[in-house]
Amino acid sequence: MRRPHPQAVLAAALLALGLGLPAATAHAAGAEAVDHSALRVCADPNDLPFSNDKGEGFENRIAELVAAELGVPVRYTWYPDAPGLVRNTLNARLCDLIIGTISGSEMVQNTNPYYRSTFALVYRTDAGLSLSSLDDPALQTLSIGVVAGTPPATLMARRGLLGHMHSYALVADTRYQHPAQDLVHDVAAGKIDVGVVWGPIAGYFGRRENPPLAVVPLAAQSGPIRLDYRITMGVRHNEPEWKHQIDRIILKKQKEIDRILLDYGVPLLDEQGKPIGP
Repeated sequence: MRRPHPQAVLAAALLALGLGLPAATAHAAGAEAVDHSALRVCADPNDLPFSNDKGEGFENRIAELVAAELGVPVRYTWYPDAPGLVRNTLNARLCDLIIGTISGSEMVQNTNPYYRSTFALVYRTDAGLSLSSLDDPALQTLSIGVVAGTPPATLMARRGLLGHMHSYALVADTRYQHPAQDLVHDVAAGKIDVGVVWGPIAGYFGRRENPPLAVVPLAAQSGPIRLDYRITMGVRHNEPEWKHQIDRIILKKQKEIDRILLDYGVPLLDEQGKPIGP
């Protein structure tokens, strides 16, 4: 679920799609290799809120929605959301679909986007804070958790906040580590004052703390470094019919997909960059 020029580093950062073959060579032209007896999905077995091997993630639920529309069961190929995911699963033809990938990734052929989200601020509701942007003067006095190498880290450094930043690892083995989730927990525990986290992670884990954290989606902004991203599904290159079939399902089921995402606390933006509410 996730990346190269500065914005695709996020893709690398967010969902770590991995080091697949270049687009031009990822799949030789010829018959499409899709198995139509099941929806074969490549997914991480331990990466909530996106997916896990118990079917508890929102990508699991969306996969079930797509499979029901196709009239087939879901069959998973499990692989950590890390470098090598595309090469070792999708391009190896062990599966036919990745449910979450950053729009514009060259590792896969992108479907049409099915959601747009943004980074979010998270902080304790009893901290006396009312933050809404990275330009808030209060940040100059706070300790701020951020995942290294992500767009907010760059934007905060440019705002003179480097001395206030506490960095969490960008790449981790999800079998053992979840740095962004740890960041949210550290905010709840009072180890840091505020965090800046990819929205789906902030929304899901922030509201599961006791008491729940304030989760404030950051507004979309123009410029070379952005905070909001469109997420698509990913299929192999040179499989246009399969892509179009998935596109049709996304269009038909978009409202149901939105409800699933909102159930998980994912901050959603519309085409104008405005929040989509429940």
